[in-house]
Amino acid sequence: MERHFDEELKNLKQRLLHMGDLAQEMIGLSIKALVDRNEAYAKEVFNIEQRVNHLEIEIEEEVLRLFAIRQPAAKDLRLLTAILKINNDLERVADQAVNVAETSQFLLKEPLLKPLIDIPHMAMLAQRMIKNSLAAFVNHDPVLAQEVCQDDDEVDRLKDQLFRELLTFMMENPRSITRAVDLILISRNLERIADHATNISEDVIFIEEGKNIKHHLQD
Repeated sequence: MERHFDEELKNLKQRLLHMGDLAQEMIGLSIKALVDRNEAYAKEVFNIEQRVNHLEIEIEEEVLRLFAIRQPAAKDLRLLTAILKINNDLERVADQAVNVAETSQFLLKEPLLKPLIDIPHMAMLAQRMIKNSLAAFVNHDPVLAQEVCQDDDEVDRLKDQLFRELLTFMMENPRSITRAVDLILISRNLERIADHATNISEDVIFIEEGKNIKHHLQD
């Protein structure tokens, strides 16, 4: 019976990893649409979202089934609860990637406002944070989870830096306001993706060490 439960948990983890891979792909494609000025990448983001939504429902239903039939206690209870939360965080990551893709579509209709440097860097960091947070979860690695939480500070710094730069653009040229605001929105979407990766890492630390560090690493 215990071995069967372990197999069920292993299957859930594999689905979460697949969902995480799809979410990372969506982030990359949404930014590629903006950088390469190619709407086809944005449309692919919308297609992948359907697969993520389907996976989210499957994982949630399986976790609820295990709650009902296994009645887990202690660490298994924390693990299943974390899987539910991670499942939700990954679905929200996909939603943020869709937002980036949609905003990119608007920006493609206008001339490029400025060279795109900070936003692709933020996206790369966010993708790495998702990847590492899930690796920390699967490998029971609270140290890696802590590193993800620290990476969130760099994403926040880049967002603030970009905001200040774009504010200058808007003050100097009112015709740049719409494009600048769109870039600010994308940076906020990427910041939220990083926040979801941080949530996952905080859950890993809770599972492995029983410590709730929420609100200790973030304002």
